[in-house]
Amino acid sequence: MDIKVKEIRKIVEGHLPDRSFFIVDVQLKGKRGAEKVVVLVDGDNGISIDTCARLSRSVSEKLELMDVFQGGYTLEVSSPGIDFPLSSERQYLKNVGRQLKVELVNGDTIKGKLIGADASGITLNVKIDKKKEAEDLFIPFSDIKKSKVLVAFK
Repeated sequence: MDIKVKEIRKIVEGHLPDRSFFIVDVQLKGKRGAEKVVVLVDGDNGISIDTCARLSRSVSEKLELMDVFQGGYTLEVSSPGIDFPLSSERQYLKNVGRQLKVELVNGDTIKGKLIGADASGITLNVKIDKKKEAEDLFIPFSDIKKSKVLVAFK
């Protein structure tokens, strides 16, 4: 991990409102002097625009104070959004009960209802035939290439 990204991550962690909020990702884009810092933050109960704005102000002040960037930069603090892949146990736990599309490292794709997650992987309830019979399937994190929540329109 880039040294600047580690430093930014540490700054963000120090400014999260409480333990219910967590960092999903920190990305550094662009070239020196015109860098863009993207901080994706979520909460166990979601995150509001106001919380993102307050976090952005406090992180920006700290970045300026510490002179992390020698040139100009822009800072974007937001939630990851529904189309951003799940990447942490906390994100999976937050989405228990929702439908997921999981791409495996072997190329297979599995769709099912997320019924659990722990430090080693996730459990999906997957339909095994057209008669609506289903079984629970444990998938270790090491087998997951990418997971996304499927949006249901009713």
